Amino acid sequence: MRIQSKRSLDSILYLLTDMTRLLPILAAALMSSACSEKKPTAPSHKPETLVENYDEAEMAAATATAKSKLDEFLKVLGSGEADSFSVKAPIRDGEATEHFWIVDVSYKDGVFSGKIGNEPGIVTNVKDGQKWEIKKDEISDWMYTKGDKIHGGFTIEPLLKSYPKEQADELRSKLVR
Repeated sequence: MRIQSKRSLDSILYLLTDMTRLLPILAAALMSSACSEKKPTAPSHKPETLVENYDEAEMAAATATAKSKLDEFLKVLGSGEADSFSVKAPIRDGEATEHFWIVDVSYKDGVFSGKIGNEPGIVTNVKDGQKWEIKKDEISDWMYTKGDKIHGGFTIEPLLKSYPKEQADELRSKLVR
């Protein structure tokens, strides 16, 4: 079974007002997506940030869309014409993989640098706020915000089915496609 990680809509909406932390969650935006086949060390309790029921084919398609549109993100990141920028990174710990939003992102020589944007729910080798680098071709998603609108964040959509309709609709209304 694969697992996706998410944050509550309330956290995401709160972060929309505090752009310095926004993307981490939005991400986790609802979904930082955390994927795992095996857990290196099971947490003592199931974090609220984990989503277990989502369509893996939809998630793979969302990741493919994000990668195909990465040049759009790089253009906006280079111009600085957004409030916040994040990329999603698969982080491995043994046989487990969890996807985290990397926030406060910069880009140089094919590598994104930033900080882990949320607490882990599966892997144990990273922590919230830790510095992280990832190569351009290794990311699984990207997003930037302008006001309360989210550009990118394609992996959010497959996870919305796990949310109450009102919350999902509210987040969906902020996604720019």
